[in-house]
Amino acid sequence: MLQETQTQPNDLRFERSRTAHGTAYAAVGAGEPLVLIHGVGMRLEAWAPQIAALSAVRRVIAVDMPGHGASEKLAPGSHLENFVDWLEIFLDDLALDGVSLAGHSMGALISGGAAVTLGSRIARVALLNGVHLRNPVAKAAVIARAQTIRAGSVDVDGPLQRWFGEGSQMSPIYRLTHGWLSAVDPDSYATAYYAFAHGDETYAGRWGEVNCPALFLTGSHDPNSTPDMTNAMADATPKGWARIIDGHRHMVNLTAPDAVNAIVEDWLAREEKPE
Repeated sequence: MLQETQTQPNDLRFERSRTAHGTAYAAVGAGEPLVLIHGVGMRLEAWAPQIAALSAVRRVIAVDMPGHGASEKLAPGSHLENFVDWLEIFLDDLALDGVSLAGHSMGALISGGAAVTLGSRIARVALLNGVHLRNPVAKAAVIARAQTIRAGSVDVDGPLQRWFGEGSQMSPIYRLTHGWLSAVDPDSYATAYYAFAHGDETYAGRWGEVNCPALFLTGSHDPNSTPDMTNAMADATPKGWARIIDGHRHMVNLTAPDAVNAIVEDWLAREEKPE
């Protein structure tokens, strides 16, 4: 059952800017930069509770993934590495270095790849509901979904049932995310989902190379980005630590925003992992 706190996102639209390479983003606040990347089928508004809370003390830059929101597409068949390249170009376009980087789901995969490959450009990284080395059954299921989506069949309610659980259909957050997922460009959704389905192994063996403060967070009931995955990534990262939010699932930044914001604020203040 979906659990919600009093802090909820409204169905609002942030004022967007666009880079020279066609990536749409919203920048709110001033100070050290925090870049936020949403998951497959969503848009930058999915970070509304975090933008509202964290922009009081820093510059929060939320981006639309390629082909989502108002961003230009990537080529069909793009892999996770291509999405990491897209992020590097975005950082170049905004002349950003030493950023704090947080991603959710597919955004977490991109953020992890950036932490491995972009060196000091990433000052700290946070993966919310990230996937890591799926077991064979889960791998087969997500690849089958990717193939179905590439064939032109988009199921909106299936993902939301996995994200929120049974009995959540009347929740305002369910309806909000349903609207976002229904509106996404089908070809771009297929491209991103393909990269998401095949990307859990791409950088999985390289967490030992990430020396910045690294937060790994998920919900205790997330069936796809599991606590075991979260703990495994944290254990493999020199300055990594895990946080599990009890009773929540995949969209934990929306269903438990106050708890997530507090954890993220702690991560933003740290240079080392907690004792």
